[in-house]
Amino acid sequence: MYDHETRERALALLRQGVTNRVVAERLDVPRGTIGWWRHVDRKQRGETFERPHDCPRCAERPYDHKAYAYLLGLYLGDGHIISKPKQHHLSIFCADDWPGLIRETEKAMRNVMAMPCVKRRQKKGCVEVKSFTQHWTCMFPQHGRGKKHERPIILAPWQQRIVDDHPWEFLRGLIHSDGCRITNWTTRMVGGERKRYEYPRYFFSNKSDDIRRLCSDTLTKVGVEWTVLARGSDPFNISVARKASVALMDRHIGPKY
Repeated sequence: MYDHETRERALALLRQGVTNRVVAERLDVPRGTIGWWRHVDRKQRGETFERPHDCPRCAERPYDHKAYAYLLGLYLGDGHIISKPKQHHLSIFCADDWPGLIRETEKAMRNVMAMPCVKRRQKKGCVEVKSFTQHWTCMFPQHGRGKKHERPIILAPWQQRIVDDHPWEFLRGLIHSDGCRITNWTTRMVGGERKRYEYPRYFFSNKSDDIRRLCSDTLTKVGVEWTVLARGSDPFNISVARKASVALMDRHIGPKY
């Protein structure tokens, strides 16, 4: 359908690094046709195609460690990676009630790797924030078969250094995913009259012993006092209720929004 001259003009632009979309628009040729011409040309010239990426681990480039610490907390709490033959996609699940959390999740993904596509997928009561690239497993070596609480979760040395440098961002990610800030209440007799008292507290709940240990160890490092509350016979909950510790958490984390 297209003459030899149009095809050669397209290939000349492609070899200069112009994208398929720009070439298609410039020559008024469907993008699929341009992509096929590029594929055939590469094959004829014996050129091996490597999909462009901006993976910090593979490209050894600097990246936003603060954003990564937050994203790591989100991933360990309510995230997972699904592996497919040509890509992996990272998913973080955020409740509809917290639009600020959804925006923060998208921002963190883009600040760690800007090139991968980031999308939202609406589900019942929540939004799945997804990012697509082969390289998310490079950034989260904890990925593996099965549920996170059924396998060991150990931070790599480079991850632990980032958490040590940005402990509050890591804790913020954990609390924003699998935690909450609530207001408890109790009653006391004062002067013969029963009065109601309210007080805030933080919870982090996770079935993984390793993930809870990462949370509690980091809380200790930043000076937060915590306790373990069992759900039945299972110690799934980490609680922060001491007034000074709650105030410290409020200063650095605060409620979801």
